[in-house]
Amino acid sequence: MNLRDLVYRLYARRVEGRLDHDQVPKHIGVILDGNRRWAKASGGTTEQGHKAGASKIQELLGWCAETDVEVVTLWMLSTENLDRAEAELTPLLGIIEGAVRDLAADGRWRVHHVGTLDVLPARTQAVLKEAEQATIGNDGILVNVAVGYGGRQEIADAVRSLLLEHARKGTSLEEVAEIVDVERISEHLYTRGQPDPDLVIRTSGEQRLSGFMLWQSAHSEYYFCEVFWPAFRKVDFLRALRDYAARHRRYGA
Repeated sequence: MNLRDLVYRLYARRVEGRLDHDQVPKHIGVILDGNRRWAKASGGTTEQGHKAGASKIQELLGWCAETDVEVVTLWMLSTENLDRAEAELTPLLGIIEGAVRDLAADGRWRVHHVGTLDVLPARTQAVLKEAEQATIGNDGILVNVAVGYGGRQEIADAVRSLLLEHARKGTSLEEVAEIVDVERISEHLYTRGQPDPDLVIRTSGEQRLSGFMLWQSAHSEYYFCEVFWPAFRKVDFLRALRDYAARHRRYGA
C-alpha cells in the first residue's frame, strides 16, 4: 500500500466515523455515467469502460449495506441508449446481462427490473426475469436495475396500465377521469410499493436527470459527483451521504 492509498483510507474512515446512520437515505438512485469517457481518458476501449463500470456495482452495494440503505436503483441503460451503434450496444447488453446475473448469484440482493421489457432483446428479457424470480425470497437490499428505462415512458406506461385496468372492469372514461389522482398513478409505476428515492447521485460531472425517475424524484435530493462512474470510490459515496445528511428536507413546505 502506498502513501496515497493510506491517506485515502484514513480519510474515508474519518468521514464514515462522522456519518449519522439515522440520517442515511433509505432509497438511493444512481445514474451510472461516464464509462466511455473514463475509458477514453485511460486509453481503453468503450467495452472496457462498460466492464469497469459493471464491476463497480457490487462495491457500491456493499457500501450501501454497511450504511443501512434499503433500496438502490441503478440506471444501467436508457431507452435512448438503445439507439447506439450495434457495435457498442451488443457488447453493452452482454455486460449488463452479466452484471444482473452476478447480482442474482450474490445471494444478498433482491433484484427487480424497472423499464420496458419489450424494447429489449429476448435474451436480455430472460436474464432480467430469471434474476428477479431467483432473488424474490432474499431479504437484503432491493436493487432496481433500470434497463431499457425512460422516465417519460414510465409515466406513459403507468397511465396506460391504469386505463387498461379500468377498461377490464367496464369503467367509462368519464368515470376514470373522476378518480385519477397522484396515488392511483403511483400504483402503476415500475416502482409501485417502494419508497421514492431520498437521494439521487449522478457521476461524471453532468448536472441533469436526463429523465431518471421523473415522477419519483419530485422531492429527492441530488448529488452530482465529478468522477466518472468506474472511478467512483467509497469516499465519494460517503461524501454524498454526508452532504445529504446536512440538508433540511422541506418536501415543498
